[in-house]
Amino acid sequence: MPYNNNKDLPNSVKNHLPSHAKDVYREAFNHAFEQYKDADKRRGNDSRETVAHKVAGRP
Repeated sequence: MPYNNNKDLPNSVKNHLPSHAKDVYREAFNHAFEQYKDADKRRGNDSRETVAHKVAGRP
């Protein structure tokens, strides 16, 4: 699920990143979430959401 604003980010992101980094994380996650909607584009059996968090660099 894409994040519309930084308040929606997971606690592990909200509680550990400064404001600007949250913006970068959210944008990277949303882009990856869209890019990897096709399971054939993902390596392994990771879900679309898991891959998007990995791309965004979840702390």
